[in-house]
Amino acid sequence: MADERVDVPNGRAALNGGPRGAAPEAAAGRKSKLRLRIAVGAAAVLALGAFFWWLDARKYEDTDDAQIDGNIGAISPRVPGTVTAVHVVDNQAVKEGDLLVELDPTDLEVAVAQARAAVAQAEAAYQAESPNVAITETSNRASVTTAEDEVDTARAELAQAQRDLDQAQAQNRLAQLQLARGKQLVVTNTISQADYDERASAADVEHANAEAAKQRIAQKQARLATAETRLRETRQNAPRQLVAREANVEVRKANLALAQAQLRQAQLNLGYAKVLAPAVGVIGRESVNVGERVQPGQQLMALTQTGDLWVTANFRETQVEKMKVGHRASVHVDALDRHYGAQVESFAAATGSRYSLLPPENASGNYVKVVQRIPVRIRFDPGQPEMDRLRPGMSVEPKVKVR
Repeated sequence: MADERVDVPNGRAALNGGPRGAAPEAAAGRKSKLRLRIAVGAAAVLALGAFFWWLDARKYEDTDDAQIDGNIGAISPRVPGTVTAVHVVDNQAVKEGDLLVELDPTDLEVAVAQARAAVAQAEAAYQAESPNVAITETSNRASVTTAEDEVDTARAELAQAQRDLDQAQAQNRLAQLQLARGKQLVVTNTISQADYDERASAADVEHANAEAAKQRIAQKQARLATAETRLRETRQNAPRQLVAREANVEVRKANLALAQAQLRQAQLNLGYAKVLAPAVGVIGRESVNVGERVQPGQQLMALTQTGDLWVTANFRETQVEKMKVGHRASVHVDALDRHYGAQVESFAAATGSRYSLLPPENASGNYVKVVQRIPVRIRFDPGQPEMDRLRPGMSVEPKVKVR
């Protein structure tokens, strides 16, 4: 028993510092190698993951300098008037054609009545003047025909007078010959003095008839000249009179068209007494009250057209090298914490700095190269969930696939 007591401590000593003490060190070494292998494996996995992430990330270009844009228009009246009703409030959604504001239509109704009266007067004047063209045309034809008949008559009378003159001159020559013979015969007492006197009287009568025939020729020639002059004047004046009548009709017609246009404008102005929503959207900055007197162009409220929204993304100029219209994109909307499908629609015509109030001027010599931003318009795909909650000005993060 005494020997066993001595051996037990020796055994413990052997366990603590004897040959068996190498076991903990070996275990610690194995643990270190295991941790090293785990670290190396994790690093390899991370490196491999980073490599695949880089392979995937190089296919995209993204930016956080982007926001949702939309059309925000000012709602203004098109006619002056007094506000009688306001049918919307701020943040109210409206559809195209919804009634927003009503103006007092009394003055506009009076203007419509006056315009209708002006149209009636213009129509009466036009109807009264229109038949004058046909009347004038018929009258001109009758005048020309009458003048032509007068000329024909004058020519016929002149021809008859010429024949009468020829006959009178022939009879005068015969009478003069007989008178001359009578003078010879009366000297030789071949004929009596009474016969001679008769021949002399007949010669005087025929001479007078010939002179009268000459005067009638002159009269007929003057009448023919007058008739021909009247015919020329009638032919010249007839078209002018017709043109003048037609011009008067055109003036009446133009006055009627003007009156009708004024009536149409008055009717439009009466319709403008009701201010309607031009598009689907949401009302904002409403600043009109009942009883106010408003003028054309005065802003009554703003309308944000939520039905037509897009993203304006300001990419660095080094990011748009491979970006093309039609490339697919994913847009993360911060306010909704969701992604929306989209595609690149267009690129701006200049960098954002060129559109600023004071664009940079590099000709001064103090030039520092700065990476510029190119505004890119990205259009949302239609029909996606919760698009009615999108609003212009919301921050977004678009990512465009360029490879």
